[in-house]
Amino acid sequence: MRWLLATLCFTLIGLANASTAPTLQGKSIDKVLVVKSERKLHLMGRGEVLKSYRVSLGKEPKGPKLREGDSRTPEGFYWIDWRKTSEKFNLSMHISYPNARDSANARKKGVPAGGMIMIHGTPLDDEYPEWYFHTLDWTEGCIAMRNVDMREVWRLVQDGTLIEIRP
Repeated sequence: MRWLLATLCFTLIGLANASTAPTLQGKSIDKVLVVKSERKLHLMGRGEVLKSYRVSLGKEPKGPKLREGDSRTPEGFYWIDWRKTSEKFNLSMHISYPNARDSANARKKGVPAGGMIMIHGTPLDDEYPEWYFHTLDWTEGCIAMRNVDMREVWRLVQDGTLIEIRP
């Protein structure tokens, strides 16, 4: 019931914002699809890939996130539910992990599910240039992108957008 209510709320928010939504190729972004095995984030509009970006994942990229601290990127259906600027990672957009299934699985194992999974940019670091981060999986479970790509995704993807993360 809670999931249904959340879905309804995000759908209504999406409909209310549809007329002011930014577009890509004249089409609205209605879904973000991350395919972990490809290290790709796709912006989707009505089932069509409108643009793709290379991403970095958690340090343990294979398999779904099982618990807090496992350095895995989750798999499943979530929402982009809020965003913030970050001194460490520039721009960041929060993913609504854990969902009900993630929470139930963690509870069964008696471990915390974790949280604060974000799509974010890359640190600005004098010792390690941005290209260094872009070529490996280095996060604690988040999805990282080049800062120029993150700025574009930030502009195109609204809060309330569905995100699917596949193996």
